[in-house]
Amino acid sequence: MSKLSVWARIPVQPGKRDAAVEVLKGAIANTRSEDGTELYILLADPKDPDALFMYELYTDNDALVAHSSADWFKALGPQLGPLLAGAPSLQFLEPLDGKGL
Repeated sequence: MSKLSVWARIPVQPGKRDAAVEVLKGAIANTRSEDGTELYILLADPKDPDALFMYELYTDNDALVAHSSADWFKALGPQLGPLLAGAPSLQFLEPLDGKGL
C-alpha cells in the first residue's frame, strides 16, 4: 500500500487553543481542493487544553509533498506560529489495513 499517514501533536499556548482551532479550520478548508489529501482531521483531547492533534492521510508521498509545498500551507506557519507553545511533533506512518482504506 502506498498511502502515507501523518499523526501530528500541536502544542498551543495556554488559552490559545480556540484561536489555533480557527487557524487550522482554514487549513482544513484548503485541503478540500487537494486531490491527494484523503483525510485531514483536527482533534482535541478534552483532558489537555494545550494541545491539538491532526490526523492526515495521503494517497502517496507525492500528495504529501504537494500538500506541504502549497502556497496556503507556507502561509500557515506565520498564522499559527504565534499561538504555539513549541514545535509540532510529527509521526509519519504507513497505513496497513482498516475501514476506509
